[in-house]
Amino acid sequence: MLWGGTLYELAPGNSSPYHWQMGEEECCVVITGTPTLRTPEGERVLAPWDIAWFVRGPAGAHGLRNDADEPARVVFFSTVSDPELAVYPDEGKVGVVAGFTNPNVETIRGWVEPQ
Repeated sequence: MLWGGTLYELAPGNSSPYHWQMGEEECCVVITGTPTLRTPEGERVLAPWDIAWFVRGPAGAHGLRNDADEPARVVFFSTVSDPELAVYPDEGKVGVVAGFTNPNVETIRGWVEPQ
């Protein structure tokens, strides 16, 4: 199984889109700051070294917002699913990415209409 990781910085007032994955599971670790985590259960403020896990499917929906006056840095780790679909329920969109783990094909990215 492949794993990926990315460090994100959320400036004050910025947010990440609320979404869930069809194939990947994710977890996040707060490095600095106090971002607000939104999930289907509601919202809660996270602190440095807090960890949150997001399962596949709608139950794992999540988004972060930085209401603080300082940047928040968060590392996201995920399983790697190729192809992958990400559902953005607030926007009514579904994103697709495929081929990114195969160096012999061009990566495909785009949007599909939910049914």
